[in-house]
Amino acid sequence: MNQLIYMAIMGVAITVGFVLLRLFQEKLELARWEKLGIAVGGFCGAMIGAKLPFALYDYNGLIDGTAWFAHGKTIIAGLLGGYFGVELAKWVMDIRTKTGDSFVVPVAVSIGIGRWACFMAGCCFGKECNLPWSFTFPLAPDGGTLLRHPTQIYESIFHLTCAAVFFVLWKKKCFPGQLFKIYLIAYMTFRFFTEWLRPEPTFAWGLTAYQWAAIAAIPLFAFLIWRDQQQLDALAKEPPISDGSR
Repeated sequence: MNQLIYMAIMGVAITVGFVLLRLFQEKLELARWEKLGIAVGGFCGAMIGAKLPFALYDYNGLIDGTAWFAHGKTIIAGLLGGYFGVELAKWVMDIRTKTGDSFVVPVAVSIGIGRWACFMAGCCFGKECNLPWSFTFPLAPDGGTLLRHPTQIYESIFHLTCAAVFFVLWKKKCFPGQLFKIYLIAYMTFRFFTEWLRPEPTFAWGLTAYQWAAIAAIPLFAFLIWRDQQQLDALAKEPPISDGSR
C-alpha cells in the first residue's frame, strides 16, 4: 500500500511540475521544439544524476545495468544533473537564451510535493529525537520503535517556501538569469546543515557525502553567477551599434 501511495504522490508531483513548466516557459522567446528539447535535457539529466551515485557505488549493477533500476536516488545529484542536462541541450541546439528562471518554481513545487511521497513510504527519515512533531518509521533500523526527525517534511517545507519566494522574484524580474543557480546554492546550504539530522554515513572530517557535494557545488554556482554578471556588465558597457542613418 505504501508503495502505491508513493507512486501516486510522485505522479502528482511530476504532473504538477510539468504543467507549471509549460506555463513558465510560455514567456521564453523560443520555438516549441527548443522548449521541448530543453525540457527533455533537464529531465534526462535529472534522472541520470539522481541514480548515478548509486550506480557508481554498485559496480556489478553498473556493468549489467540493474543499478539504474534499483531503489535509491539523490535529489542533490538529480538537481545538478538536471542543470547540466539543460545546459547540454542548449549547447547542442545553440541556444543562448537564459532559461534557468523558468525551472525554479516548477522544480521546487515538484520536490516539495514529492517529499511527501518519501514521508508516506517511510524512507529518507532522520535521526532519533523527542520533538512534538517527531514520527516513527518502520523502515528504520529500530523497526519503528523510536521517534525520529521527519526530514522529508522539513525538505518539503523548504522547497515549497522557495517556490513562493522565487515566484515573487521571478515576477519582479529580480536577478534575471540567476534564479536557478541561487536556488541550488540555497538548497545546498540547507542540505549541508540538515545532514546532521540524518543517519547518513560520514567520511573525511565527519561530513557526509551530501555535505561534501554541497561544499563542492556552492562555490561552483557562486562562480557561475559571478561569471554571468561579468558578462552582463561587459555587454552593458558596449557602445550601441550604429546603422549609419542620420
